[in-house]
Amino acid sequence: MGLCNETTWRDFVFLGFSSFGNLQFLLFAIFFSLYLITLTSNVFIIIIIRLDSHLHTPMYLFLSVLSFSETCYTLGIIPKMLSNLAVGSQAISYVGCAVQMDFSASWACTNCFLLAVMGFDRYVAICAPLHYASRMHPTLCTQLVGTSFLSGYLIGMGMTLVIFQLPFCGSHEIHHFFCDTPPVLSLACGDTSMSELGILILSLFVLLVSFSLITISYANILVTILRIPSAKGKQKAFSTCASHLTVVIVHYGCASFMYLRPKASYSLERDQLIAVTYTVVTPLLNPIVYSLRNRAVQAAFKNAFQGKLLAKR
Repeated sequence: MGLCNETTWRDFVFLGFSSFGNLQFLLFAIFFSLYLITLTSNVFIIIIIRLDSHLHTPMYLFLSVLSFSETCYTLGIIPKMLSNLAVGSQAISYVGCAVQMDFSASWACTNCFLLAVMGFDRYVAICAPLHYASRMHPTLCTQLVGTSFLSGYLIGMGMTLVIFQLPFCGSHEIHHFFCDTPPVLSLACGDTSMSELGILILSLFVLLVSFSLITISYANILVTILRIPSAKGKQKAFSTCASHLTVVIVHYGCASFMYLRPKASYSLERDQLIAVTYTVVTPLLNPIVYSLRNRAVQAAFKNAFQGKLLAKR
């Protein structure tokens, strides 16, 4: 006999939005609208960058890959959340929960590494503009993207294995709207201290490594910008980084709050608000701050609507 009696159920139940009662339909309408805009915007960005030859540069390549990664990340979470809100069923199978966690964690980690890659791209563009084309060659760009995907996949799988090797007994109610690591870990029985430590180490590795690389890149960028004699030149250089910095602050702020803290500090209402930010708002923020304020992408949008891009092909 183990330390606790494992139950025979193989389903989890989400409690994330159960307390909202009649407001669930309103939440469905809001989240569905935001998700539709996010999905359409990111897919359109990918298509526009693919069609417009003027955007075939490393910066826009990484932007299109980030849009793809964000799209995959939201696909693993939001459709199930919308389905639960629409039909009122909050259940997810044991295997389905593990798959959702693996999928969402892998793409979340991939996004962190991609943001670090984009920071490095901005560093080379500003600090070594004359060598940008030779340094950011297609082979290196492909390697950076491939490493981000592979690292994200392996770490996401590692997080999932750390949690789902634990026995689950007693309550099967997840105080969240998707199978995120902290709320699922809180349902495990027995001694979870080693698993908590494992999740903390993996989270620290992802966040600290990627954020450290971004910090190093921007430290060098700041030094370079301060050396620019004209105020207009400084403003132009900084404007190329503003969008990236905005997404980095929101992304790492939410991720650090959710994953770099002890299990005892979990709070249903507060955690849901943070989770909605990084699962619904942040993916919508990306196409807005990166593309809709970018003149080159705006020109590509205009050409697409006028049919010029398709005429070139």
